[in-house]
Amino acid sequence: MNWLEHLLGSEWEVSPAGGATGDAFFAKCEGQELFLKRNSSPFLAVLSAEGIVPKLLWTKRMENGDVITAQHWHSGHELKPNDMSGKNVAELLHKIHHSKELLDMLKRLGKQPLTPTSILEDIKQAVELEGLNQLIIKQALALLEKQLADVVFEDHVVCHCDVNHNNWLLTDTNHLYLIDWDGAMIADPAIDIGILLYWYIDENQWEEWLAAYGLQLDDQMVTRIYWYVLAQAITSVLWYHTKNDQKDLGNWLNRLQTIVTKISSL
Repeated sequence: MNWLEHLLGSEWEVSPAGGATGDAFFAKCEGQELFLKRNSSPFLAVLSAEGIVPKLLWTKRMENGDVITAQHWHSGHELKPNDMSGKNVAELLHKIHHSKELLDMLKRLGKQPLTPTSILEDIKQAVELEGLNQLIIKQALALLEKQLADVVFEDHVVCHCDVNHNNWLLTDTNHLYLIDWDGAMIADPAIDIGILLYWYIDENQWEEWLAAYGLQLDDQMVTRIYWYVLAQAITSVLWYHTKNDQKDLGNWLNRLQTIVTKISSL
């Protein structure tokens, strides 16, 4: 991290912020706190302007071509799973999904819409490549194929695609942010809504949560929710299979069975 000390000055205390890439850091100096990231997407500037992530303070290009961004870092905490039913979560997700500025920026960056057909094709290729032949995988793929025509939705929006509770930051001043936008896509909002509802909110509360978001719960929405939940579950099985993580692989195969059973009963 010598390059960061050179950039900021030796008076700053710098520590890794975690994450898979090792490109994120916290920096502290005399009460100031920064979140630094190497080679963030230009998308970050729009997210900051929209108030969806902490304010972008500056961007600097290093001699080696790396671009460093610095955001104001707030005292606060990640949401707990039972916080996800809050009206503030529904309202922020609605704001994100209805932002023309976010959508225009992702389009300018060359993002193409993620469609159910492309998702299914990618999953099928990965399953074949990894040699997964469990019956439950075949049943899940058959369900995705069967419902493909029922989940077509043309009103694509910017989706975060990883609405895990750990990515929601509530500051001590009660401002909610959604962070870690590296996987953002243009897609059906049900990708975000479905994962959030299925994993965090009791089904008898879906209608109330969706009302706070601004939608009605109808049969097509239910179909779209479960389709994307099923697709994510297969993707998770693939992930843990490639990591040779037998424990989590077994857990996700069990979850996949539960989801398939649920969809089959609808």
